[in-house]
Amino acid sequence: MRFARLIEYLHSLSPAQLSAEMAANARIALLDNLGCGLFGAKREWGRMITELVLEEGSRGKASVYGAVETIGAARAALANGTCTHGFELDDIILGALAHPGAVVVPAALAAAETCQASGAELLRAIVAGYEVMARVGAALGHDHNNRGFHTTGIAGPVAATVAAGLVSGLSVETLLSAVGTACSSASGIKAFTQGTGGMVKRMHAGRAAESGVLACALARRGFEGPLAAVDGRFGLLEVVGGPHVHPERLDAGLGSDFAISRVWIKAYPCCGLIHATMHALENLKSVHRIVPSAVRAVHVRSSKRAVEQNGDLQPQDTMTAQYSIPFCAGVALSADPRSPEPFMPDRLWDETVRGIAARTRLSVDAAMEAQYPEHFGAHVEVELESGKRHEQSVLDPHGTPADPFSAAEAEAKFRLLAAAAKTPAAIDRIVAAVAALDDARSLENLSAALRS
Repeated sequence: MRFARLIEYLHSLSPAQLSAEMAANARIALLDNLGCGLFGAKREWGRMITELVLEEGSRGKASVYGAVETIGAARAALANGTCTHGFELDDIILGALAHPGAVVVPAALAAAETCQASGAELLRAIVAGYEVMARVGAALGHDHNNRGFHTTGIAGPVAATVAAGLVSGLSVETLLSAVGTACSSASGIKAFTQGTGGMVKRMHAGRAAESGVLACALARRGFEGPLAAVDGRFGLLEVVGGPHVHPERLDAGLGSDFAISRVWIKAYPCCGLIHATMHALENLKSVHRIVPSAVRAVHVRSSKRAVEQNGDLQPQDTMTAQYSIPFCAGVALSADPRSPEPFMPDRLWDETVRGIAARTRLSVDAAMEAQYPEHFGAHVEVELESGKRHEQSVLDPHGTPADPFSAAEAEAKFRLLAAAAKTPAAIDRIVAAVAALDDARSLENLSAALRS
């Protein structure tokens, strides 16, 4: 089976075989997702789930973001994954329609701390987890996502299992068995995109990370799962993906191109389908010195998917505001579109933001539709009260592989987000520990920094 071939290849990939670029990209991904997780730990939903796992008091060696206690690996992965996916700032893999870091990093870190793995082994697990998330997500196709399944929760348990299993030293057969168990935990529906979305989307990543760590822990004890649960009969591709899946993507071109080199680090705290709109409006506002009171109307032309999914004119909470193009247009033209602050609960009814949102209309753009889902593009036009019109097209927003973050930008983003939970000294310790992972014989320094 193709998935088994993928696992055999990743299992044979030693930490020493990672190129300098791959290791650097893995460190950036780790740091970015740690920042997202530390920020998310201080949000309401992050506090709830952290309090829950700490109250349970499970014994273990795994760190919990924003806490000094250690707990069992699976519950730590649940909390940390939920916190990381907690504010729409965690990374994306284009083509897979999924958020890899919020699943892979918490699972790999929790398992690595538990097994006392080295820094290089953690980086290898992150590279492998991202590869699996990208390939399984791409193999699933888009039908399941269009029907309302959230790909992060569907492909996530598989990626988490591989990351946790490799860092734990599972054999190929045991790892495949663990994946078979985790596949039955694949879940997540997209009811969160309209009206009152609630908090559950945040937990899709946490449950996926937890499922992978749990499946590996059970497999180590002899618990058996089906060995072809991804691409076999009644496997994940057939049952969830449906008739239009691409199993060939599971093992095509192994070793020639790694997903860790194609990570989209998010610049804006909203759905990735809205980033091109945010990028274009941010540019227009800066270049033409547009002030909110001068805006008569905004017209956003994007893909059919963006128009249908992200057109909520009256979002009722943070989740649906982050999925609303009109609301995000209001933020982009009246506030700092890269800041989480305009999406905080006490800012959601800002009259200026809501006023621009009410004057924003959406339509499908044929050119952008033709590029989707390889590109999440948009064409934006702003009409001013003076009658002037300013417009811009953005095919690949900042942060995507076509317009990537620099390492310095990624570190700056981490420092900004981590400041919600850590002192400047603690932040410096985390940055230094991540930078030294290649040669670190253990994760002691990173773990201590996270708990400081």
